[in-house]
Amino acid sequence: MKIQLSALHWLALLLSLLAFEKKTLGQENVPVYRVRGMLEDSLSGQALDFITINLLEANETPVKAGYTKSDGTFTLAGVREGRYTLLAVGVGYKARRIPLLVSGNSANAIDLGKILLGPETVGLKELKVTATRQIVRQEVDRITYDLQADPESKVNSVLDMMRKVPYLALDADNNIVMKGSTDFRILINGKPSSMVERNYKEVLRTIPASTIERIEVITTPPAKYDAEGLAGIINIITNKKLDNGYNGSVNVSERFPAGGPSLGGSFSVKTGKLGMTAMAGANIYNTPSARTWIDRNTIGTDPTFLWQQGSASEDSRGGYFGYEVSYELDTLNLISGQFNLNGNRTKGQRDQSSRLTGEKDVLQQYFLDNRNEGRGRGMDASLNYQKAFRADKNRLLTFSYRYYSFGNDMATALSISDRIDYDLPDYRQVNDQKFAEQTFQLDYVYPIKKWTMEAGLKAILRKNNSDFQHRSWDADKGEFETDPLMSNRFTNEQNVYGAYNTYQYNLKNWSFKAGARLEQTIMTADFVSSETFVKQNYLNLIPSASISRKFKKNNNGINLGYTQRIQRPGIYKLNPFVDRSNPNFERTGNPNLRNELVNDLQLSYNQAKKGSFNISIGGMFFRDLIFQVSTYDAATGINRTTYGNTGSARLLMTQMSFNYPITKKWSYNMNARVAHGKVTGTVNGVTITNSGIMAQVFAATSYRFEKSWRLNANISAYNGGINLQGKSNGASFTSFSGSKDLMKDQLSLSVSVNNPFRKFRTDRRTTSGPDFMQTSFRNDYFRSFNLSVNYKFGKLKDAVKKNKRGIRNDDVQNGG
Repeated sequence: MKIQLSALHWLALLLSLLAFEKKTLGQENVPVYRVRGMLEDSLSGQALDFITINLLEANETPVKAGYTKSDGTFTLAGVREGRYTLLAVGVGYKARRIPLLVSGNSANAIDLGKILLGPETVGLKELKVTATRQIVRQEVDRITYDLQADPESKVNSVLDMMRKVPYLALDADNNIVMKGSTDFRILINGKPSSMVERNYKEVLRTIPASTIERIEVITTPPAKYDAEGLAGIINIITNKKLDNGYNGSVNVSERFPAGGPSLGGSFSVKTGKLGMTAMAGANIYNTPSARTWIDRNTIGTDPTFLWQQGSASEDSRGGYFGYEVSYELDTLNLISGQFNLNGNRTKGQRDQSSRLTGEKDVLQQYFLDNRNEGRGRGMDASLNYQKAFRADKNRLLTFSYRYYSFGNDMATALSISDRIDYDLPDYRQVNDQKFAEQTFQLDYVYPIKKWTMEAGLKAILRKNNSDFQHRSWDADKGEFETDPLMSNRFTNEQNVYGAYNTYQYNLKNWSFKAGARLEQTIMTADFVSSETFVKQNYLNLIPSASISRKFKKNNNGINLGYTQRIQRPGIYKLNPFVDRSNPNFERTGNPNLRNELVNDLQLSYNQAKKGSFNISIGGMFFRDLIFQVSTYDAATGINRTTYGNTGSARLLMTQMSFNYPITKKWSYNMNARVAHGKVTGTVNGVTITNSGIMAQVFAATSYRFEKSWRLNANISAYNGGINLQGKSNGASFTSFSGSKDLMKDQLSLSVSVNNPFRKFRTDRRTTSGPDFMQTSFRNDYFRSFNLSVNYKFGKLKDAVKKNKRGIRNDDVQNGG
């Protein structure tokens, strides 16, 4: 069934592509014309940039599209004879329609002169031209997905919408995968945020997609960004252009049986020179009890078989609050600040039966009751000062400071019963982690005609602390005693000093961007209890370059990008705390880890006519890659997993995204990725190589009925993944949703059902080594239902100014 569906999608894609390229005979001698003009604000007379220009035929079908440059000018080339309507659309402005006759009586260049746009004062009338709004847009170093142009943003969370964004996908655990990698950085409005630096899934599934303007996937990050994030950067844009007045949105939703209620919203206000934006949300996410089991076979002189089976459930509560404020001292000086808070609490329960057998007899057996609690909290605050210059207001000097911290406390209580030849006492584990960071940054932007130069300096001062304790039950004393050999206090300091310089040159149809970033990292680790000390010092020169060529005649273009990226290990991978929540399997970090490095080369082609199409080919080549390494200890019967810079890898891939309006009411889009990966590393002194093909496909269709009804259907599938010592199984997902506007452009109701045909899904992962083979299973709730209500309100006038530069700490990996 999966193969048949995929074949239908590829057939639809092929037919659409053929339609794009269809040409008729005898057109070579038909004259073509150029239409040009300039857009200005009707009140201030200011030139308007990035205003969308559409050339429509009599049936409202767009035949040409473009946007105004920084001086307000635009040009549409390759226009054939006929009657058209020129449509100018910009957020915060009334749409302007101009009848246009292009004929043999016209000059080859039709100059419309100055076109004035008036501010929009009633609602969001630009939604009337949603059918011509481009969902996916390619730029020289990134690709952008417009959530406001996608009707499913009314019912889905930001995390759900990631499946539809080119270069992104979600795995079975709802982890984001970018170009096949889970090593990337997430920014909000171009800046790091504590909301997504610690556990992005908890927050992104709380944020309603209706409050987000767009998602940028920066595939070739320029040198101004920190060098970390192997696959690239995901930038979530929330701050829409704001006018004098206020606007906001509120979203309430309920998901069950796995999930729970959530509430989120945003509010923006501008009065004179002062502008403020706030966003907040909270959710309850309950995971009902699900079955788990593990099979492990060992080989050697005394082969064994371990069987474990049980169930696990978890309840979580989370919330976030974000606030931005900016004040325009005058036309040249701007001050802005940002403040974010977030927190979450989890409670989990797991029971497990375990039996270890030899060739004939039961070697040991027990029943484990595991109760765990976790509490996390994070905050960050930043202050920015931006100065422009009278000679050129696009020439900017910015000073920025940021403070960021988070804490994560975990406690686990394990009770063991029904013992057979198993004498491990009951025990408790506590791990309190704290992270603090200060950042100082200076940025300078200097445009010279078609050139733009950027340069900057940056210092990041980080400090990690971990206090972990292991307490075992002492039957003689009748209490839990701390075991000093299994407890320790760990301090890690990581200071990064960087400087960058980048240049961009824009011609009529070409864009060039290139630069380099120099970063020095000084890291120390101190184990207080064991009195051991680790120090590392390394220097990295990180180049990046991208080239873009636009072919305006067919609204298409090509992009070529190269960058080198690094990934510094975060506290989760450095922390030597030993997790013994399953006595037969121990996990720990490695404070001796070095940074990873990747060379990334991508070539892409994009086309935007009636629909949009993007395809890319490329390769990622990894060095000193950090792998999870699992080894078996025959003396204790325990598998121990840690991290090591043990390997190298290469990933060759082709990615495609396609969006096409079949009719004015019916649209179709598709994302697909096929890659071949090969990893090589060392486990217990033995070199291991694993390779395979990884494929993912996502397809969606949407139909808009009369009276503001809309139906959506999605299907996605992937064939699993590989790692150094094993692989995971694939999965397919389906989703159906419907929405109804109860109050036009203000109040909407949405419902959805995910995976209606399957209640559970089994996640299977295999791991092997020279002397063992292990398979773990988890049965997760798959079917879910969602109800969502979204309300928008506001009354707006002039646009808010915000800092064009700020702190971006996208260089450290804290995820697992």
